Amino acid sequence: MTDSASEDRASHKQKLWVLAAVPFIMVLGNSMLIPVLPKMMKVMHLTLFQVGLVITIFSIPAGVIIPVAGAISDRIGRRRIMAPALIVYGLGGLGAGMAAWLLPHPYPWIMAGRLVQGMGAGGTYQLAMAVAGDMFQSKKRAGALGLLEAANGLGKVISPIAGSLLALIVWFLPFFVYGVLALPIAAAVWFMIREPASAPSRGGMQQYWAGLKHTFREKASSIAATFLAGSLVLFILFGVLSYLADVLEKNFGYPELTRGLLIAIPVMASAITSYVSGTVLQKRLAAWSRPIVAGGLMAIALAMVIEPFFTTRSPFWSLAVLVLQGVGTGAVLPAVNTLVTSATTTEERGVVTSLYGSVRFFGVALGPPLFSVAMDHRFGVFWGAAALALGGAAAAWFLINERQMLPKRLRAGEARPKRSLTEQSKRWLPGHPRNRLR
Repeated sequence: MTDSASEDRASHKQKLWVLAAVPFIMVLGNSMLIPVLPKMMKVMHLTLFQVGLVITIFSIPAGVIIPVAGAISDRIGRRRIMAPALIVYGLGGLGAGMAAWLLPHPYPWIMAGRLVQGMGAGGTYQLAMAVAGDMFQSKKRAGALGLLEAANGLGKVISPIAGSLLALIVWFLPFFVYGVLALPIAAAVWFMIREPASAPSRGGMQQYWAGLKHTFREKASSIAATFLAGSLVLFILFGVLSYLADVLEKNFGYPELTRGLLIAIPVMASAITSYVSGTVLQKRLAAWSRPIVAGGLMAIALAMVIEPFFTTRSPFWSLAVLVLQGVGTGAVLPAVNTLVTSATTTEERGVVTSLYGSVRFFGVALGPPLFSVAMDHRFGVFWGAAALALGGAAAAWFLINERQMLPKRLRAGEARPKRSLTEQSKRWLPGHPRNRLR
């Protein structure tokens, strides 16, 4: 290996770790507040539905902004969107924290800060995925995207514990962490990320939109199935976690730190599975991506069927079941991420990946308020979630076409046609190219 090749590999690793910091900080936006929601309810005298809107008002503007940010990034580059977006994200968190600290009735101002935060979040994780897709044009793309999803999962693991620890000092302290972390990560993105020269689209807008229309026309069913899978797993995950935080506090009286540690268990299962799934997909991408998506959704459906029997009776059995949900979630997301980022060209990847990010955020936004009714109708809500997961599994199995979504260079896992005995014997003849002396 030449020195320049070694330097390129080291440079790619550094960029990948910077990119991995983006989903890590972004996921703190919701996950760090989940174990603190019961405390926020008491301090600000809110209903369960109102406190769930603290999650929703962050996620909806992010979902709206993401496609716009993706389309612009295809024109001017990903880095020029990600770095300012991270700054806005951090400032929104600082604003919410200042309101909680200084104002006697902070709820409306916290909501305003969360709204700003969500607008910033719209230009972060999905563009990091697009950059990884631009950087890795081989089967290593699955591993890179698996690392990003694992960083996202690691953030989900650490954030409830960190949020709980910070809330022991003062309940609004988690809001200040966003600014402390986001601003240096924004600087790292700006100064360290150098996108491939061909990443920004230089063609005319007519050519750009024509390419997008062709992509969605040719791959509509596969893209729809992958988008549905990504949004469903996060809708169920965040709905269950917000519901679980409330149950652990009301039914079992666990304090903030204990709640954070318990909530982190299924999320850790998701993070570990994300990394393993991405590693596996590097080797058998075309052969395994569709079965992994369908199988992961079926695991989530099974967990949702069993979960309501234990939720209010035994937190330990409940968490054991939710580990199964975490495994299913961690299996689905890297596979879907790889399919989505590979479904289009570099020139259009930003907007397609960002549309996928939008539906993910809408799933996160809808989960907590809809699952808040589970306190009175938990069997209906959980079994409804199971039905949705099974529907997503069926859509993935019957609609996703890996050959359509993945370019040839990423289909390393496809089965090769077997050679006949005659063809195999010819390989050992002296004149065969395999046996010529060089």
